[in-house]
Formats: sequence, C-alpha cells, structure tokens
Amino acid sequence: MRTRLSCLAAAAALLSGSVMAAEGQVGSYFTSWSVEKEFRLKAFDQSGAAAGFTYLVYAFENIYRMPDGGYRCDSGRDAPDAGQGAGMYATYDYARRFAAHESVDGTADTKGQPLAGNFNQLRQLKQRHPQLKVLVALGGGEWSRWFSAGAATPELRRALVASCIDLYVRGNLPPLDGHGGPGAAAGIFDGIDLDWEHPGPNDKASLTLLIEEFRRQLDALGKPSGKHYLLTSAVNSTDEKMQYTDPAAYSRSLDWINLMTYDFHGAWSKQGPTGFQSNLYSDPAAGAGSARSLDAGVQRFLKAGVPAQKIVVGVPFYARGWSGVDPANHGLYQRATGPAHGFEEGAEQYATIAAKKLPTFYHPVTRQLWTYQDGTFWTYDDPRVIGEKASYVRQRGLAGMMSWSLDQDDAAFSLSRAMLEVRRQP
Repeated sequence: MRTRLSCLAAAAALLSGSVMAAEGQVGSYFTSWSVEKEFRLKAFDQSGAAAGFTYLVYAFENIYRMPDGGYRCDSGRDAPDAGQGAGMYATYDYARRFAAHESVDGTADTKGQPLAGNFNQLRQLKQRHPQLKVLVALGGGEWSRWFSAGAATPELRRALVASCIDLYVRGNLPPLDGHGGPGAAAGIFDGIDLDWEHPGPNDKASLTLLIEEFRRQLDALGKPSGKHYLLTSAVNSTDEKMQYTDPAAYSRSLDWINLMTYDFHGAWSKQGPTGFQSNLYSDPAAGAGSARSLDAGVQRFLKAGVPAQKIVVGVPFYARGWSGVDPANHGLYQRATGPAHGFEEGAEQYATIAAKKLPTFYHPVTRQLWTYQDGTFWTYDDPRVIGEKASYVRQRGLAGMMSWSLDQDDAAFSLSRAMLEVRRQP
C-alpha cells in the first residue's frame, strides 16, 4: 500500500531544470546530537537529496540567564541538559573532529583549525550546494526556558538578540579545545530560526517584539553588503498554542513560518485512544481531537492573517505509537495500555519502522497511514503521504515543506526525496 521513489533516477528527474520551479522551500531540521547516532551530512549529500533542498535548520542552541541579570546566547563548553533546560553541547557544534571518511568533502579535521564539528560539516555542504541556506535554531521544546524573561523589556531584547547574532551569524566563537575564535563560524549561518515553542498567556506582545528586534538587527548587519539574512520561526499549529501569539503581527518580520503540523496525537495519552499524529485532513469519525490536522492548522493561520506564501508546513520523519491496542479497526481509534517501544517511549524513527516492513493501512479521509501488528499501533508519514502533502502545498500556494528531523530518514533518504515534489511544476 506504499509507494517508493527509486533512488537516483527519481532524484535526477526531480532535480532537472525542466521539472523544478524557482519557488518552493524544502528544508529540514538537522540536530546537533545526531552525530552520536552515526548520522553524517556526507550521506545526505551523496543521496542526491541535498541538491534539491533550499535550507537546513541546525537545532538547537540555548539562551541563558547571565550574572548581570540579562539573557544571552552563549557557548564554549559542554554542560549536562539539566536544571530545567540549562544544557550546552558546544563540542558537537564546532570542536568534534570528523575523520576524512565521515566528512562531506573527505578531509579530516585537525586540532588548531578554527572550525570543526557540525558547523564545519555545514560549511562543506554549503560549498557543494550553493543554493542551500543554513539557519540556527534558538530554543526548542526543552531550551525555551528564558525567552519570556529575556524578551520582557527593550533593553533585554536588544542585548539578547545582539549576543545571538554575534555568536552565530558573525561567528565569534569562544575558544574550545583548539577551535573557535573571532569570526570562526562567519558565513555558516544565513539567518536565525526562533523556536520559542511554549509562549504563555503574558507573552503575546513580547514574542512579536522579540521577532521584530531580530529583524532589525539582522537587517542592520546585512545592509552594508546588501545581504538579506533569513528570519524564521517554528510554531505549533494548534489553537491551544496560537492563542498566546499574534501571527498576523509577528509574521510581518519573518521570511516564513515553519509550521509544526504534527504531534496531533501521541502516547502522552497512555491509554489512547490511538489516532493520527500528522494527518492531512480531519476525520469527523475520530471523536475527541478529531479537528486536528495539517489542513486545519494551515486554515487557522490563514484566517489569523498570515499570508499563504509565508507558511511552510511540517512533516515528521518519525512515528508515534501505542502498545496493548485492541484489534478492532486494525487498532485505529482504540484504547491502549501504554506507549509503544521505540527510540523513546511512544516514538520511533522512520528508518526503523520502514525496515520492519509491517502491514500498513491507509486512511482515505485523513490521507494518513498506520501499522498494526500484535497489539502495537504506529502512525507516520511515508513517501506516498508526503507526496500528497506536497500536492496540497502547491495547490494552495504555500511556501513549502520542512521536516523534523533529517537523521530519522532511511538510508536512501526516501522521505527527503519525496519532499522535493513540493517544487515540481504543475
């Protein structure tokens, strides 16, 4: 019941000038910690998919409360991810030395070169693919602790934004194990992706003002050279999160919104009922929570005043699931006894799920698929589902498609290559 693009033939067809449109963003989040999962950007490059992508977002960098009472981006050391999101993994960023066989351009990192680690791999990837823009993501689900406080006053906002631009866009990295220094990462990042994922009831104005401050400082930085630095934001698509924000206002300062149109259902509801995590359309038969869908999220933001050409829809490269699920309806909309077992409770990467070759079922209303076997239910996107979402994006004049996250795709980058359909001409 699933379709797959052939490896290099499909990539070559998609990347040929006769079928590619000039517009259409295709991007993915590239996680700093994926290096420890044996993921390498070299494989992404060699798959052919990188040639069709327009951007990557490097996730994540943290902000911190400083001794002077301000809030800053900071780096230069490693710290455990403890203390309510106080972690830092600078070694992954620019001090881990990649061997020749694992680097994008085949050269080994050495001690004393200003830039190593993931940042240097991104630099090498950009050299091979000049169309590729790279942004740095600030915050995320675990590292958004200090946004509210750091955005509270004009002075705090100016200092916070200036520190992040100096560190990542200007590239002034603190020394770390023989790497870093002034301008060490200059030219790596073409902009910033603000991932303030959990704004509260008192944050509506502050979020807009913080985004406006990023826009002002990025524009000032680029003015002498005529460079436009990108500014985007990852935004939850549900009404529960949107109610504390003003999309019409903050979107004016953004190049586009990375709309997180996934995680609609999951095993945080341990007893279910099971449901789709990233369905294209809503299913009235689903009962509680049935209104959640990619389409519902897009319509919500359009009605809020966000232009269609500023909406990039998100797709997950992972599954969500439950165990102990009743077999009725192949497990769909049924009670469960707990989360399914994956790389974390209730979640599994696409590469692992696809390799199992489980029996799949496709829902004609929601346009989502799922698997059910021996009481275990998984819901996820495959190339067919992503292809339908790409058609949806093209037909509605949206900005494009992004994914979380690159390292969870299979070895052939089947999902990444399926995303390239968003740039196919009618």
